[in-house]
Order: sequence, then structure tokens, then C-alpha cells
Amino acid sequence: MTRGRVVVGVSGSLGSLAALRAAVDAARNSGRALVAVTAWEPPEGEILYARNPDSAWAAYHEGLARRMLDRAVEEALGALPEDVAARKLVVRGRAGRVLCALAERPDDLLVIGARPGVRRAPVRRYLQQHARSAVLTAPAPHLSRHTVRALRHARAEDFALHG
Repeated sequence: MTRGRVVVGVSGSLGSLAALRAAVDAARNSGRALVAVTAWEPPEGEILYARNPDSAWAAYHEGLARRMLDRAVEEALGALPEDVAARKLVVRGRAGRVLCALAERPDDLLVIGARPGVRRAPVRRYLQQHARSAVLTAPAPHLSRHTVRALRHARAEDFALHG
């Protein structure tokens, strides 16, 4: 039984859903606890928010982040697995810093998602430079632009069985 944790960054993207599935497998195989994390910041940024703080505005955006994390867990897994010690966290801060702070021990595993062909990945770059734990990058499934566009505009009725 490993003492570390598997920390997975969840943004709701296809890559983060793949990372969530990979993190569950890693937690099961190693006996580690799973921590699914969504980092958030005020949309105007912390500096502008500090000039005119509004706790209701911050609570609203934290709630959006919490609902996104719940939806991502449901889409990727159905629910948190019962055979793994797992929890969800919503943390205010920049994603790279939050993930590095949570996966601070050498026996932790940090799991993130990645889209194929994306060169500009600031969170991944930050983790490569600052993470103290091992980092596993789970690739998102490759979908054509046409498919991605169609899925963004799909409704639940589009998937109903006809017959």
C-alpha cells in the first residue's frame, strides 16, 4: 500500500476526463487515495478582484467550478468510485500552483490531461518545471474539428434511441 495520493486536475475538457479515468486506475492499482481537483480564479483575475472584492461574485464562480467538477466526474465515471478513497476539491488559485501544492510529496502522483497537438500548454509547462511528484499526462481522444463542433451543439434528444 502506497502512502501517497493520486491528484488529478479536472477542467471539464476531454483531456481532463481522460486524466480522471487514468487517475482512478492509478489509485486502484497503487492503493492510493484519489483527489479530483478543480482550480478556479475570478474571471477578471485576482489583481482586479482585489481592487473591488465582492464575496457574492466569488461564491458564484466557486459554485460554477463545483458544478463543473461534479459534471465532469459524472461524465467520466458516473460517480466517484466506491472501491477507492476519493474526494473532490474546488480550490481558488492558478491551476499549476494548486496542483503542485496538493501533490507535494515525492510519493504522490499528479495526473493531467492533454489535447493532441497542443503546443501552448501553460499548466503542463508549469508542472514540468515545479512538480515534486511524478506527473502522468493522459491524452484526450483525437476527434476531428467537425466532430467536436457537432458534439458541442448536440442535445440529449440527439442521443435518444429511435425505434
